[in-house]
Amino acid sequence: MHLPEFIRSTTFRWTLVVSGAFAVCIFLLFGFIYWQTAVYMTARVDNAISDEVNAIAADPPERRLDAIDARVKQDPRRVRLAGLFSADGRRIAGNVERLPPGLQDDSAIRSVVVVRVDNHGRENQTARAIARSLPNGEVLMIGRNVDELVEIARIVEEALALGMLPALCLAVATGALLSLRAKTRIEQVNKQVERVIGGDLRQRLPTHGLDDPFDKLAVMVNGMLDEIEALIHKVAGVGDDIAHDLRTPLTRVRVRLERGRENARTLEQLRAVTDQAIAGLDQSLAVITALLRIAEIEHSRRLAGFSEVALPDVVREIGDMYEPIAEDRGVTLRLDAADGFTVRGDRDLLLEAVANLVDNAVKFTPRGGRVELALLRGGSESVVRVRDNGPGIGANERDAVVRRFYRSDKSRHTEGLGLGLSVVAAIVKLHGLRFTISAGPGCVAEIACPQAHD
Repeated sequence: MHLPEFIRSTTFRWTLVVSGAFAVCIFLLFGFIYWQTAVYMTARVDNAISDEVNAIAADPPERRLDAIDARVKQDPRRVRLAGLFSADGRRIAGNVERLPPGLQDDSAIRSVVVVRVDNHGRENQTARAIARSLPNGEVLMIGRNVDELVEIARIVEEALALGMLPALCLAVATGALLSLRAKTRIEQVNKQVERVIGGDLRQRLPTHGLDDPFDKLAVMVNGMLDEIEALIHKVAGVGDDIAHDLRTPLTRVRVRLERGRENARTLEQLRAVTDQAIAGLDQSLAVITALLRIAEIEHSRRLAGFSEVALPDVVREIGDMYEPIAEDRGVTLRLDAADGFTVRGDRDLLLEAVANLVDNAVKFTPRGGRVELALLRGGSESVVRVRDNGPGIGANERDAVVRRFYRSDKSRHTEGLGLGLSVVAAIVKLHGLRFTISAGPGCVAEIACPQAHD
């Protein structure tokens, strides 16, 4: 016979384990309380009977009988025991039939069983008693019934039975409830996961607004699904963009080759057509190379090669590289790089990111314009800033320009693939930096490095 699924769950089993441990602790606690109570009460009884036997033994012989009778009569609870015996063991006075066999007249207090005799008849009682030999040869015994300690033990046992049974039942019920709750949550998660596996990436794991492990896990998985969905949409969009951007140059190559085959009359004309076709193919290959480059960066294949990079050296190298290019285009390139800034990363990738920003700035700045490349301190950050006075980027395009193949209306007639800022965004994301584009005048692009230090 198979047990119900919730009983076989880990939650239910752990609840039983915790309940068992709780029960053991309760038993130990009650046992300790009983033991301490018994020790305390026994000590009190021993002190009381020791004081009494000393007091009665100190009385004159003629007053001892009265003292014993008074002790016996002033006992509504029938717990006091006293007896005076002759040297041959005959009872002279008191409510004890005879000296217990295990009680010696050595003034030591012992636990014994005595036979109590009074107007209620004969009765065996468990007692703490002491016997003392008197100067005239008689033996005085004083004791106290300790059956109440046995009663306390019985009360403790009943309290445990009456208290632990409902507690254990409640623990089992709680375990079953928690197990069923966990099972319900897991079934909800399984249903959503099955839908995600079926291709519905819009599904998300349910959350209840609680700060429990299930909700934390659900939030993490939902974040992962958000990222996967965004990547899937990005891949789908990239596929469309690739098809669109490669179709145009490949169509041109095909048309030119067809026209060359039909119209070329001389070797020079055929070579010209071939050169144009090669240029178109080179453009297509450049698109594919750039996409592979972005994929390599986004897959974080170069994280292991990170090291401390001196940002001033990177900025100066970019300035030396683009100064003649800017001069040929009639653009002034101004460089401002203070020393002492470093960041952890890949030097080649950081160099490529800054180079793409400067390349765009120089490319889109009109003749006579100005491009500024600066390394600044912004609070606890190092900021690489590229500013130009070109046409700038509209507020509605600042997020779109980092998408692959995006070309604004202002740059339709400018040479390029529309992938430069996508490469920058991928490199910045890999390094955990911050990339912003804002209005200038012109355009201001910044890469902030929070981890940079002197």
